[in-house]
Amino acid sequence: MEDLEKYLQPSEFFDFNEPNVKQKALEVTKGYETDNEKAKALFYYVRNEFKYNAMIYIPKAKEYFKASKIIESGEGFCVSKSILLSSLARAVGIPARIHLWDLINHLMSPKLVERMNTNIMHFHGHSELYLNKKWIKLTPSFDIKTAMKAGFLPMCEFVEGQDSLFPPQDINGKRFGEYVKDRGSHADLPLEEIDRIFQEKYTGYKMFAKAFESGKIKSWKDLM
Repeated sequence: MEDLEKYLQPSEFFDFNEPNVKQKALEVTKGYETDNEKAKALFYYVRNEFKYNAMIYIPKAKEYFKASKIIESGEGFCVSKSILLSSLARAVGIPARIHLWDLINHLMSPKLVERMNTNIMHFHGHSELYLNKKWIKLTPSFDIKTAMKAGFLPMCEFVEGQDSLFPPQDINGKRFGEYVKDRGSHADLPLEEIDRIFQEKYTGYKMFAKAFESGKIKSWKDLM
C-alpha cells in the first residue's frame, strides 16, 4: 500500500502551514463533509479566482511557486495554480501532489510559440488528489475569462472519480492538448530541474534569467 504521509506534509512550495493558505482552505470548504465535496470546491476556487498568466512562469523566482505567495498575487500559471490547489487540499487532509508533463497546446498563440522557439511547454503541471483510494488528475490552469478569450474550450471540469485533463480536441474538432512526455509525480516541486531544462530547451532563457535576477525585467512580457 502506498505511503501517503508525504503528500500530507507542508513543504517549501506546498506551504499550507502558512496562515493565509490554511485559513483559505477552511473557508472554501466550510460546510462540506466529504473529501470529494471539498476537492470540488477547492478546484473551482483555484481555477476561477486566479487569473492565468503564463508570463510569470519564471523558475528563477521561487516566490511565484509558493502557495502562500500565489494566494496574495491573485494570479498564476499551470504549475503555480496546481501547487496552490494541492496545498489547499493537504490543508484539509486530502493527500495531494503535482504531476509534471511536457505538453503541446495546439491552440497556443503563434506569438508565444515564436517567443519560446518551440510549441512544447516543458514542465506543464496539474494537481493529483487522492480521492476514494485513487489518484485523480485535476487541471485548474485556465480561468473562465482566459479560456473564453483564447478559445481553450471545453474547460477542465471536476467530475467525481474522473481525471480532468486538456482534451485532445476542442469543441470545434481542432487539435488541443497533447501530452508528449511524462515527467512524473512529485511531493514537492523540483524547481532546480525545471530551471535546468528551461535553460537547455528555451532559446534566450539564460539571458532572460540574468536580466530577471538583476531586476531589469519582471516577466517574459517585458521582452515582447
